[in-house]
Amino acid sequence: MMNLPYRLILGSKSPRRQELLKNLGLDFEVRVRPVDETFPTHLEATQMAEFIARKKAEAFDDLLDSELVITSDTVVICDGRALAKPANRDDAKTMLQALSGNSHQVITAVCLKTQNKITSFSESTLVYFDVLEAAEIDHYIDLYKPFDKAGAYGIQEWIGMIGIHKIEGDYYNVMGLPLHRLYKTLRSFTSQV
Repeated sequence: MMNLPYRLILGSKSPRRQELLKNLGLDFEVRVRPVDETFPTHLEATQMAEFIARKKAEAFDDLLDSELVITSDTVVICDGRALAKPANRDDAKTMLQALSGNSHQVITAVCLKTQNKITSFSESTLVYFDVLEAAEIDHYIDLYKPFDKAGAYGIQEWIGMIGIHKIEGDYYNVMGLPLHRLYKTLRSFTSQV
């Protein structure tokens, strides 16, 4: 258990990130700031998540000296292309068809910010999908409506249970928060107060 010298703020409305942070045993409040999530076109796909996570943290320019905000962003990279959140059903179907029978990289970046300092990191996990049948993709989209998820899927949902046969890296990273690295970074970041 960690005693933090700050009041913790999670800068995300994601129910998955909120659940993961609760499971880590941390008390926090949720505050979200609107942020333009565009990024410079010269960034490599692996740098996009960290750029956006930092941008989200920098939107908290009025933190009290007793507050620490955690922000994050997740990007799915398949065949060298970044898959964001699907715009609609057809977009989700196209993404899941691309992931079917293929491996992809999930990069989640996390940023910690107080009034006086900021740090960020990113974690990468390799995910392997079996070939998905068209009916399985349709069933998943209709039932789970994965329009708020990068790559159009949640590893903890039905599609992950039946379709993912192997991962290399942190499972929680694929859900949206690399908990092991976050815990260690948070402990180190707050011990330097």
